[in-house]
Amino acid sequence: MLVRLGLAPALLIALLPYLGRQLWLLLRLTRLIRRQHRLVPPFPHGLWGLVYRSIARYQQRGRKERKRQVRFTRRFREAANSVPDALVILDKSKRVEWANPAAALLMNLHWPQDDGRHLSEVFEHPGLAEYLDRGDYARPLEATPRHNKTLMLSLRVAPFGERKKQRLVVGRDITKVYHLNMIRRDFVANASHELRTPLTVIAGFLESLADSALTPPGHRRPLVLMQSQTQRMRHIVEDLLTLSRLEMDDRAAQIAPVPVPVEIDGILADARALSGGRHRIEMQLDQNLLLLGNEAELRSAFSNLVLNAIKHTPTGSRVRVIWGKGDDGPEFTVRDDGPGIAAEHIPRLTERFYRIDTARSRASGGTGLGLAIVKHVLNRHDARLLIASEVGLGSVFTCQFPAASAVRRDAAAGPQSLTAGVPPVRPPALPASGS
Repeated sequence: MLVRLGLAPALLIALLPYLGRQLWLLLRLTRLIRRQHRLVPPFPHGLWGLVYRSIARYQQRGRKERKRQVRFTRRFREAANSVPDALVILDKSKRVEWANPAAALLMNLHWPQDDGRHLSEVFEHPGLAEYLDRGDYARPLEATPRHNKTLMLSLRVAPFGERKKQRLVVGRDITKVYHLNMIRRDFVANASHELRTPLTVIAGFLESLADSALTPPGHRRPLVLMQSQTQRMRHIVEDLLTLSRLEMDDRAAQIAPVPVPVEIDGILADARALSGGRHRIEMQLDQNLLLLGNEAELRSAFSNLVLNAIKHTPTGSRVRVIWGKGDDGPEFTVRDDGPGIAAEHIPRLTERFYRIDTARSRASGGTGLGLAIVKHVLNRHDARLLIASEVGLGSVFTCQFPAASAVRRDAAAGPQSLTAGVPPVRPPALPASGS
């Protein structure tokens, strides 16, 4: 026992140098890591050497990753600075976090001088603060900066980041496009006004000649053709004037609850007169569902869709009109079982004067402006047009309105189908295109 007790101090004394070296290596490693020193060879032998080498490898990986991030950030900053559009990043409070040099030219926003300021304070525009707070960025905001009244900017906002709380604002100079559109719109409006009066005079003289007993019989057929073409030109002029009026403002005026079922009744009466009994016209209406909007504009849009279905489908076709509540809001749908539309034509249907079959469209009296009018009316009501069609199966045109535009009557009656024995249906699953 005594021998054992005598050996313990000797063993402790013998281990002191080894323990001291281990403690010194640990303290040295701790100091190097704390001071963020780079671990370089030579490394200690044994287990500590493995520890030093492992930490050195992690340090090397970290340095490479930081260099890669710095290069990526530099390239991203250089690319953003070279973009001709104004780029502004806003934080959760709509305050400026960063902006590229183009923002100084277009929006008079200088970074970092304006860092932390609210965007509406730097770029003063009456509707900017409301536009940012509303959160609906489907449409760009067109604004003229106060520092340069000759510019017209289109501001688009894209939410990003955690929970989409940050905002990327893109300001694009659309001055040339804006002025070109103004020139085109003014030209169309002025030309249409100037054409209206001579066409009225020509139509009056042609009607007098056609009704006169002194007109030779051989001249009557040319006069009838001239009357038909004059009437067609008058329709084109009226549609162009309608488009010009719709393009004057992005929002519909004189908003009020529109009795859509009553309007549809009148439209279908015109459709039956145009069809002359050649089509099966059915309707399914929610009599208690009204719509906030401009009554004249909505009547024009709905009438164009219904009359198009009558004009462009053969005898015996079924045309069905549906008005009711959809998944996302009120929907007006015109469905037919006509020849259908090929997929390549659908994206261009709302273009002005675009026709799938030019000869057939002219024979039916179409101007090529109906769907363009429909698109503009729906845009002014924050709605959209969905077109689904397949050759041989028919077509479905659906106007989707926002849920906030729906108005219910006080009556408790539910949806009523005005066609006996016709069950409610949804538009078929056909290839669709939205405008």
